[in-house]
Amino acid sequence: MNVLSTPWFYWAVAIAIGLPVGLIILTELHNSLVRRQSHLARQVSLLRNYLLPLGALLLLLVKASQIPAGDGTVRILTTLFGFLVLVLLLSALNATVFQSAPEDSWRKRLPTIFLDVARFALIGVGLAMILSYVWGVRVGGIFTALGVTSVVIGLMLQNSVGQIVSGLFMLFEQPFRIDDWLDTPTARGRVVEVNWRAVHIETGTGLRITPNSMLATTSFTNLSRPGGSHKCTITTKFALADAPNKVCAMLTRVAAGLPQLKSGTMPETVALGGGEYRTTVRLRSPADDGVAQATFLPWVWYAARREELHLDEADDEFSTSDRVQDALRTMVGPELRLSLTEQQSLVPYARVVRYGADEIVQHAGVVPKGMAFIIAGSVRLTATAEDGSVIPIGTLNQGAFLGVTALTRQPNPAGAVAVEEMTALEIDREHLERVVMNKPMLLQELGRLIDERQSKARRVGHRERVG
Repeated sequence: MNVLSTPWFYWAVAIAIGLPVGLIILTELHNSLVRRQSHLARQVSLLRNYLLPLGALLLLLVKASQIPAGDGTVRILTTLFGFLVLVLLLSALNATVFQSAPEDSWRKRLPTIFLDVARFALIGVGLAMILSYVWGVRVGGIFTALGVTSVVIGLMLQNSVGQIVSGLFMLFEQPFRIDDWLDTPTARGRVVEVNWRAVHIETGTGLRITPNSMLATTSFTNLSRPGGSHKCTITTKFALADAPNKVCAMLTRVAAGLPQLKSGTMPETVALGGGEYRTTVRLRSPADDGVAQATFLPWVWYAARREELHLDEADDEFSTSDRVQDALRTMVGPELRLSLTEQQSLVPYARVVRYGADEIVQHAGVVPKGMAFIIAGSVRLTATAEDGSVIPIGTLNQGAFLGVTALTRQPNPAGAVAVEEMTALEIDREHLERVVMNKPMLLQELGRLIDERQSKARRVGHRERVG
């Protein structure tokens, strides 16, 4: 009998050629995916190491060796092959749809409970097909038996099953997603995980596990919806003698400098009566709530004392005559070459003030009302690029001064932010002019300093545009 006319010959040749070629192709593909750090590298490895050799073995047994498909060994190998295909499908689905998803996409925020449901459904369909086509089992009878069994199990596990069903109904409605902020009767925080039984909420004190059945039967607030609408409300109290308009203006100005403030919005402050004031700030995220309050309250403490207001009805006696005279003698006098008489003439018009860490000391583009001489601490000079980003351009330490353009009526070339608590001596422009206008050498030095800071701010802005 001619071997070329036998049916097994072509199958044997195809397997002998196809298996090595397939292994080579899959090996090269796997190496390429590993270099690109692709999530599909593991799936290609599974296909190369297990599925392809096992598929070739089954073809060799059934087609080349003519072993019946109903043979026990063939059935076992076919069942193993089906399981591997099922594993490959599950792994590939997870890698392509979810692992490679962008951080802000719906696929990344999809609760894990939906993934579990999809996996169980795919596993159930796969097992049913294996039992039906490989082993000849009547799947309909199994499903009927499972239906009766599930009723019995459901009665036995009413609480657990109830939580699962409650979780499914609630999540199908999609009242929240992963990374949303919730305010529930028992916890306030960010949703980090949703599973069959409970929702995991990350709070400031730890991870709070809230059963799905509890969330399904109680009301809660999703602080992240609609997006960008979260407000932080802070209440402060001042002395009744403080002018309400002045207090509201100060609180609004301080809140407008918060780094957590949502772009394009402005804070609002209203007087509640009895010395209480409420400041409302729109934030970028509920996650900024605690940080915004922790920043705002210390800044208000410093700003109230600079504005001679009485936060919590407290008086401030920091700027004493002795402190002013000492600062004029040790800091201002040597820098501006002031005589003792000139120093004494400035005492009634100078005061010692303090700024909190990260508080804005000077705004760029604003004409200052006076000069400030740094007594303690340091400030960071900043420039604003065309895209609105703030870029540090230098640091001023003890002995340096700000607001030099007050004498020339020019806007500040750079902004200034306190690095830590900073103490400064402030002198109004009109009183300082009387002293320094008769010092031409000093005015020339101040002019060079203004040009230097303006040039540095322009260089930084130009470098950002070129970059």
